[in-house]
Amino acid sequence: MVPLANLGAFIAASVVLIVIPGPSVLFVIGRSLALGRLGGLLSVLGNAIGMIPLVAAVALGVGALVAQSVVVFTIVKFAGAAYLVYLGIQAIRHRADASAAVSGARTVTRSHWKQLAEGFVVGVTNPKTIAFFVAVLPQFVSLRAGAVPVQLFELGVVFIALALVCDSVWALAASGARDWFARSPKRAEGLAATGGVMMIGLGGVLALTGNTH
Repeated sequence: MVPLANLGAFIAASVVLIVIPGPSVLFVIGRSLALGRLGGLLSVLGNAIGMIPLVAAVALGVGALVAQSVVVFTIVKFAGAAYLVYLGIQAIRHRADASAAVSGARTVTRSHWKQLAEGFVVGVTNPKTIAFFVAVLPQFVSLRAGAVPVQLFELGVVFIALALVCDSVWALAASGARDWFARSPKRAEGLAATGGVMMIGLGGVLALTGNTH
């Protein structure tokens, strides 16, 4: 088990990192603008679930191997970026759905499982999360306490829980703004498109910036 002193320091460091807008926050905001409150929260949950395999991989030592492999890390990086761009394009293509839903012209349905799955894919392919888990988690492990893989997994679960709470706040805030602007069907369509543009831009940033390993 992680010593309380190490856990407290890790929580403080994680909160500082999480509250600063980054890829996950921008993804959640974009989805909330495009899909509304439920879509944003489902994306948050899917994104958090997608982190679980990463935590398990880091605890088992696989994460370090991925981070050290230029080829594998680059593949994961571009796969995640491409998927974000795809989601953004879909949001723009179907922006009229948001307008129709607000105006009452028709009921727009979207599978909750699909929204969860989309969030999961983004979470599990996020290269920034992989880098964080590989580089930061080990710094808060106590070798004296033993069971290092267990400590790594515990720290990862704590990070996921913190991210789930903080990202949910962003989702609620963004969807609240969407509801306010969406009183005009035309503005609702524009907001959905804005969310799509944000996701496309985020995918481009992930693909073109940062180190490959």
